[in-house]
Amino acid sequence: MRIGIDLGGTKIEAIALSDDGKIATRRRVATPTGSYNKTVQAVVDLVMGIEGELRMMGRVGIGTPGAISPATGLIKNSNSTILIGHSLDKDLSRALGREVRISNDANCFALSEAVDGAAAGAEVVFGVIVGTGTGAGIVVREKILTGSNAVAGEWGHNPLPWPCPEELPGPKCYCGRTGCIETFLSGPGLARDFLGATGKTLKPPEIVELAEGGDGSAEACFSRYEDRMARGLAHVINILDPDVIVLGGGMSNATRIYTNIPKLWGRYVFSDRVNTRLVPPVHGESSGVRGAAWLWPLSVSDTNG
Repeated sequence: MRIGIDLGGTKIEAIALSDDGKIATRRRVATPTGSYNKTVQAVVDLVMGIEGELRMMGRVGIGTPGAISPATGLIKNSNSTILIGHSLDKDLSRALGREVRISNDANCFALSEAVDGAAAGAEVVFGVIVGTGTGAGIVVREKILTGSNAVAGEWGHNPLPWPCPEELPGPKCYCGRTGCIETFLSGPGLARDFLGATGKTLKPPEIVELAEGGDGSAEACFSRYEDRMARGLAHVINILDPDVIVLGGGMSNATRIYTNIPKLWGRYVFSDRVNTRLVPPVHGESSGVRGAAWLWPLSVSDTNG
């Protein structure tokens, strides 16, 4: 049995996943605020609760914001700041009495869709979560590509490619730079663009709905968004050349992007034809927690029952 944990800033979700990909049980609790130790204990309690319910031990995988620094062994780059500077993997392993595997939540999303989701069977998969931020993960032959600095897939904190004059220098990003892809392609980035063009404050789904209904201002705003997404993904294709790009997060629900963006990215990709597929996720919001469970692949011998 594999136990996947999605350790988010507001909630912690846990599932037990069987070898055939079926979810045996699911639990969810609110993430404790302001306490690293209580967060660790909440994860332990979820694991113990699932194992007590199913009467077997499991291999535990954790998806979390940020990454484990190869230099220090501590969590870095997490928007759940309570985790930064802690040995989360070692602390959980000690508390649970077994090895625990941890990876970035975007990596887990990409892994889930690569193993048995929208990109099943593909050799190289680029998975993007586009919501309140933009995170991405790379999976090659059903294995996460982490990189020597543990930043593989940090697509959102690169500058928007081929910027127009009016896009420069770009909005300020929380990372300390300006013009990051995240500041343009996140949900807040879309809302900011609409506010700047119209003076109106709307949520991203409302902008998409207006655009689909024929509103000129919303259509212009979302067309700019699609071209920016096409540029951002074309840059990935030029470097990584993935077989499949899977989009997740709230912005992935705008179905028109799966038709429009592939029509646009050809002008930016250094090729006479683009075979990369752009697809929505199969597992939706469950991809992250499923990917955490798949951190233990089927080839690993079952030593924990």
